[in-house]
Amino acid sequence: MLLESPPKPIGEKRITFRDLDWSSFKQIQQLLTERTRARFIYDNGVLEITRPLESHERYARLIELFIRILVVELGMKIKTMGSTTLNREDLLKSAEPDNGYYIQNYAMVADHEIDLERDPAPDLVVEVDITNTDINKNRLYASMGVPEFWRFNGRAWKILCLVDGHYVERDRSSTFPSVQKTDLYQFLEAALLDEVSAEINFRQWVQQQR
Repeated sequence: MLLESPPKPIGEKRITFRDLDWSSFKQIQQLLTERTRARFIYDNGVLEITRPLESHERYARLIELFIRILVVELGMKIKTMGSTTLNREDLLKSAEPDNGYYIQNYAMVADHEIDLERDPAPDLVVEVDITNTDINKNRLYASMGVPEFWRFNGRAWKILCLVDGHYVERDRSSTFPSVQKTDLYQFLEAALLDEVSAEINFRQWVQQQR
């Protein structure tokens, strides 16, 4: 556990619609995207619209920094997708994760815009869900074929790896095998106090692990 106290803040505001077909979902998404900064996730008739608040965004950006440091210091390549919409109309699923990355499959997608009809799903997807969500995100991203899914609820980090079409929780990341859960917790605890020194110290630590 990262934080024992105080209680978790409210991280997101959510509204859910049910029994929407794909066309209705896309119409709502197009209309509201022009007017709000909300994110949309759709799973077989269920649409959840999320507006991230401060704690959500801070954790998401710090986890993104954590990943960026690992990639740079370990000499890896990365294509960052951010919250790019991942549409799979054939599966009646669509998602806008906090962060998505191509790392292992970087060379396959580096030179063009992603089209999930021909390209693989991102190698790693990150979601921060501090408040409850009505969408079964494990099932959604597994059905899309995302190999590794990180979930963080403001206290606990789950590393989920795809095995035979389902996620299995692991103690270590398959993308970054040298990283343990405690490494992220320590980084976040330090970064919540001083982001710059946390970055410097973590970079130095990663360099020592090579």
